[in-house]
Amino acid sequence: MVRVVQRRPDLRFPIPKRFPERLLNRTVLRVERRAKFILMTLDDDTVLIAHLGMSGRMTILEAAEAPPPGKHDHVEFETDQGAIIRYCDPRRFGMMDLTTVSALDSHKMLKLLGPEPLGNAFNAEVLNEALEGKRTPIKAALLDQRNVAGLGNIYICEALHRASISPKRSARTIPGKRAERLVREIRAVLREAIEAGGSSLRDYVQASGDLGYFQHNWQVYGREGEPCRFPECTGTVRRIVQSGRSTFYCASHQR
Repeated sequence: MVRVVQRRPDLRFPIPKRFPERLLNRTVLRVERRAKFILMTLDDDTVLIAHLGMSGRMTILEAAEAPPPGKHDHVEFETDQGAIIRYCDPRRFGMMDLTTVSALDSHKMLKLLGPEPLGNAFNAEVLNEALEGKRTPIKAALLDQRNVAGLGNIYICEALHRASISPKRSARTIPGKRAERLVREIRAVLREAIEAGGSSLRDYVQASGDLGYFQHNWQVYGREGEPCRFPECTGTVRRIVQSGRSTFYCASHQR
């Protein structure tokens, strides 16, 4: 990175001291993801941990063509190839922190995370164990990042609909055949969403600035009062609130 700009002292949490200095002139070795966290490993074993929060986004721009930063553009990274990675976060729910490769797994934001839903460590047996004995609704259990890492509200609603499982069903009743269906549909929904560039809801855009378009494939989310799209179902999509989040489902086939 040939230039690092920090325009405020904090986001959701304080930004580490000497943040620009610690990143300046460092080479990025790899960029990875853990749950909803972006992990950027540098050549001195520093790891930049970033989370976009509810409204944050990172946009990649050509330095020569980049418009002036706006009032919500809080952090910028510029590469020696002439690219600017600009972090915009109007609500400042995102965060940035610095750690090391050796301390990464024990970082307070990462140490309790469950398996990645698209990784080899996630399967029906693992989900069975995570849900065993839990009386909480399955929707709330899937939002708990300790059970499965990185699942968001939209994709949980969609996966439960495809798996024909009510979001109100007790998590402890899922292990077995339901868990097998649910794992399969979680993977399918996430793969389709990735291929579609995500869901552009309000201000979400990809790093290129392009909109995602998976929202056009939603079966239940945001469709309260509309017909269910499950094959041969004549039900209507309902909306309830669980764990402070909107849940959309069809009671006719989600049991």
